[in-house]
Amino acid sequence: MKNIWIIANWKSNKNIAEALEWISLVGPKLPRKDNLPAGRQGLKVVVCPTFSVIEEVKKAIQVGNFPLMVGSQDLSPFDEGAYTGEEAAAILNDLVELSILGHSERRQNFGESDEMVERKTAQAIAANIIPLVCVQGQDIPIPSECNLVAYEPIFAIGTGNPDTPENAESVAKKIKEKVGQEIEILYGGSVNSENCKKFLEQEDISGFLIGKASLDGEEFVKIIDCANSLI
Repeated sequence: MKNIWIIANWKSNKNIAEALEWISLVGPKLPRKDNLPAGRQGLKVVVCPTFSVIEEVKKAIQVGNFPLMVGSQDLSPFDEGAYTGEEAAAILNDLVELSILGHSERRQNFGESDEMVERKTAQAIAANIIPLVCVQGQDIPIPSECNLVAYEPIFAIGTGNPDTPENAESVAKKIKEKVGQEIEILYGGSVNSENCKKFLEQEDISGFLIGKASLDGEEFVKIIDCANSLI
């Protein structure tokens, strides 16, 4: 049985009120792990809000006792200290369990290099935060201690034109051949409730990093329901 990760990347969207409304809609509709038959507990759902609302989202999840992990969309390559504007992993680990690193938008808009992604990965691991490293193809370097990768072809991000499930599977398989079979590969790029099943049916794809479709709580729940039905 493989894990299936369904990860919401809100990017630079949702204020506190909008974020809490999303949690109140999605949280109660998530499948409870204690109600699942044995062997069907491999569904991992994560929400990655903006830094400004992470704490409120975390509180709402705890109050509702929802089976929902909290992640960040980035973290600092530095330790705690005199790094204005940065969010150190050692501080974030009180709030998040996962962090998205090396997203194509960070690489393109902020000039993040493979070396920078490697430094951030090391910071995440040292703080017991799961690094989700994004790659745009099979040739992008993956830090040695990273066990969770999102394949996100640039042409598919926010365009409504996803990669084919077969090509995504081919890329995932080649990454595993290069890095190791234990690594988990997610797909990201114009995922929605209509195309998610075909991706999840691929042997080497273990879920999604979802941008635009994650902003709509109802649509996000549909993708979760699709994933849960296949576990």
